[in-house]
Amino acid sequence: MIIRLHNIQVYAHHGCWAEETVIGGEYSVDITIHFDFLAAALADDLSQTVDYVFVKEIVYEEMRTPYKLIEAVAYKIKHRLQQEFPKATQHIVRITKHNAPMGGQVDAVSVEC
Repeated sequence: MIIRLHNIQVYAHHGCWAEETVIGGEYSVDITIHFDFLAAALADDLSQTVDYVFVKEIVYEEMRTPYKLIEAVAYKIKHRLQQEFPKATQHIVRITKHNAPMGGQVDAVSVEC
């Protein structure tokens, strides 16, 4: 069973260039959590599943801290999810940086862990 949060939109200040940490940029985050939510579904009980509002808040909290690499913040988010939802069998985090300053025609760059 899988719970997914698609396209969590965040404005954050990650990057190796000084301008990126000052100006910031648009990011989107996708979260995939493998979790057996059958008991929650049968009981219609939020406390027995992954609260996706809480997942979104974890993403916002971690994205607030500036990092040079989106790889670093992806790892931090994944680590938090593992701590908060240890019964999940897999946690996947994808961060997409839109309009990355690469001097070319690239819409976005993503990392996934």
